[in-house]
Amino acid sequence: MWLNAIILAMVTTQRIAELLISRRNTNRLLARGAYEVGAAHYVLIVAFHTAWLAGLWIFALNRAIDWPWLFAYLVLQAIRGWCIAALGGRWTTRIIIPPDEPLVASGPYRYLRHPNYCVVAAEIFILPMAFNLFWYGLGFAILNGALLFWRIRVEDEALRPKI
Repeated sequence: MWLNAIILAMVTTQRIAELLISRRNTNRLLARGAYEVGAAHYVLIVAFHTAWLAGLWIFALNRAIDWPWLFAYLVLQAIRGWCIAALGGRWTTRIIIPPDEPLVASGPYRYLRHPNYCVVAAEIFILPMAFNLFWYGLGFAILNGALLFWRIRVEDEALRPKI
């Protein structure tokens, strides 16, 4: 149980740190003339991720750890770090469109259009699997798929002139 709590505390800390980085980057981008799209669905995404993490705190604390799934989750976090590093000051949890800047085409963005969303989609399923919570992971993965479908359509539409 204590190891589960440590893992979940680290994930929670990571998410809070990411929100702080995102806020800083968003403010800087907006100050440079960028604009936000999709603000209406952002609150749903935050609520979804909050519910997912809160549920893990409720259901995963007394579960056995499945080490291969936990390792897979750690690999995803390395890929997430690569995504964040590639975007640098343009990384944010919101859809912020900077004016007159080309799309990032380095790092994992050289290979995939939305690598960070791929990481998010995988981790929503994989972290619950690390605690043997198949139905929890599957249910949230399906809901996340719907949210990501919506978000990617909004983002791609906003970026269409740059594509």
